Amino acid sequence: MSAPAMVRIQATEDVIVRNPYDGSEIGRVTQSHADQADGILDRARIGERIARGMSRFSRHDVLERAAGLLHERADLAAALIVREAGKTIRQARKEVRRATTTLSLSAEAARSQTGEVIPFDAFEGSENRRGWFTREPLGIVVAITPFNDALNLVAHKIGPAIAGGNAVILKPSQETPLTAHFLVDLLIEAGLPDEIVTVVHGDRHLAQALVAARDVRLVSFTGGFVTGEAIARSAGLKRLAMELGGNAPVVVFEDADIDAAVQACVSGAFWAAGQNCVGAQRILVQRRVYDSFRDGMVAGTEALIAGDPTDEATDVGPMITERSARNAERRVQDAVAAGGRVLVGHRREGSVYWPTVVENVSLSCELWADEAFAPVVVLTPFDTEDEAIAQANDVEYALHAATFTSDLSRALRVAERLDGGGVMINDSSDYRIDSMPFGGSKYGSMGREGVRFAFEEMTQPKVICINA
Repeated sequence: MSAPAMVRIQATEDVIVRNPYDGSEIGRVTQSHADQADGILDRARIGERIARGMSRFSRHDVLERAAGLLHERADLAAALIVREAGKTIRQARKEVRRATTTLSLSAEAARSQTGEVIPFDAFEGSENRRGWFTREPLGIVVAITPFNDALNLVAHKIGPAIAGGNAVILKPSQETPLTAHFLVDLLIEAGLPDEIVTVVHGDRHLAQALVAARDVRLVSFTGGFVTGEAIARSAGLKRLAMELGGNAPVVVFEDADIDAAVQACVSGAFWAAGQNCVGAQRILVQRRVYDSFRDGMVAGTEALIAGDPTDEATDVGPMITERSARNAERRVQDAVAAGGRVLVGHRREGSVYWPTVVENVSLSCELWADEAFAPVVVLTPFDTEDEAIAQANDVEYALHAATFTSDLSRALRVAERLDGGGVMINDSSDYRIDSMPFGGSKYGSMGREGVRFAFEEMTQPKVICINA
């Protein structure tokens, strides 16, 4: 079903989408401006009515079919992620597998997360009443997604939204819009009426106009704190679900399996060229084993191959732009100027920044205090558990944390004391499955992703009570 002419979104200008590794043009998308927000919202209102009228089985069927189509076209999807986002081909394949799972979990949510019976007769005066509550759609959801998981993070927003019977206005990253279109096209091919998801591209003025619209019931945003704060100021009275990044601490105790900890931290620090909100950034190591861990971390980092993301042997691809790589380089230089010491890496060619390990970093440096979102990790020694916890929690925001120890009592005690929406024990801070609740704590924490939990954010209970 196509939208009526009165709600067509007029073309304005194109933005070129470039390969982050070699700068070549791989596509173009049409930009919209803030004065076109009313037309976009009109189309979303049509989508809202259609979505609300779809049965739970229909939503399930569309999402499960889309998961099947994505599985069939996994190689195409992975190749697009490599060209558009710069992930290595091995990492891109994993993202496609995860996105397939996300769609399947969303399909199951459409059919199973329907509500509960309410025992009215368990309360005096209500003995003759029977009833239940259902989970009903909110209406229109604005979803704003980043570049670093260009397929799976889109799936994490539109999958649960569709499962809950909502319409979606999707504004993907300006750097990775083609992957978002790829997924939406699969959903339409799977039978989703095309008015239910409206994909738009534009600047912050367009985003502000959509976020502020009274008809929008929820804004789901993954990105940076500055943008998150701007959204919160513009949104007004509506639900906000935000994941604004992290600065993950990893605490390694002297009784840990050091080889296993090193292996996990190398992977956790440099996956997706460090452009990972739960990636290991600050690694605190007990002093007795600090030298051993540091030597292993340096050796593991030196063994990584950086460069062409299409090469099966490459471990670390480019950052999303050369500007991002230059910023990572600048932060390391600032840390060195303040007394830090580079152990390995700190080399850049274009948008490729070699995986870098730094020690002796001042706690006032950006590399310690802020999210690096780059292939850079900081090592620092500690003496006591209390000291490690204090340093690990010494940031304004928290998403994931991790600890390595062979002492179960200490593992559980430290996990309780570390700030974060998740604490991984004897694993990297970047471990995640798509069914778990995922989100931050402390400043800027709003809501949770993970299909079941996003579904709850995007629906609301409706009580039905019968007086018999």
